[in-house]
Amino acid sequence: MSPDLTPELILNAYARGIFPMAESREDDTLFWVDPTERGVMPLDGFHISRSLRKTLLKEPYQIKIDTDFAGVVQGCADRSETWINDQIFGIYMSLYQSGHAHSLEVWDKDTLVGGVYGVTLRAAFFGESMFSRRRDASKIALAYLVSRLRAGGFQLFDTQFLTDHLASLGGIEIPRASYHQALKDALKAEANFLRQTQPVSALQVCSE
Repeated sequence: MSPDLTPELILNAYARGIFPMAESREDDTLFWVDPTERGVMPLDGFHISRSLRKTLLKEPYQIKIDTDFAGVVQGCADRSETWINDQIFGIYMSLYQSGHAHSLEVWDKDTLVGGVYGVTLRAAFFGESMFSRRRDASKIALAYLVSRLRAGGFQLFDTQFLTDHLASLGGIEIPRASYHQALKDALKAEANFLRQTQPVSALQVCSE
C-alpha cells in the first residue's frame, strides 16, 4: 500500500462520497470514483424471492462474521476481470485490522463458499464486493447482511453501482446529490456492525 494512502485517508474519502478502484488486477494505479447514479440497497426494501426463502429456511450453510476477511476479499478478486489489485487488497486489510471493515461469510462446513465485505463509518455501510462458489451463496450473504445492518442501526447500505443481481434483490439507483444527502444523514448517527452477538436464524431473516 502506498505510504500516503492510509486508512484515515480512505475513511475521509468515503465520508465525502468517493471510493478507490483500479482498472485491473495488474494495474498498480488507483483512481477515485463518485458515480453520477449511485447504487444503494434500501434496508427496508430487500427482496427475498420465494425460491431464496425456501433455500434460507433449509439453512444449508453456516454464517460467520470476520473469521476470514482476507479469504472473502480474495474470493471477490478470483475472477477473470477484477478491480481488486494488490494495493486495494492491502488497503482493506488495513481497514479490517483497524475495525472499519468487516466480512460476512457463508461456509459449507470448513469451506468458504461465499461472502461480502465492506467498510463501516458511523451509520453507513459501504459494500465493496461479494462472491459465490455455491448456488445462491451471495444472495444468502446479502440477506444476512441486511438483517445485521438493520439490527445494528445502520441507515445507509451503499452498493456503489447497481447490477442486475442487486436490482433483483431490491437495489436501486439514486442521483449523486440524493446519495450525498443520505450519506450526510448517516454520518450523523451511530451504528454497530457487531451488535448481533448471537447467531441469527434463517427464520428471523425471512420474517424481517
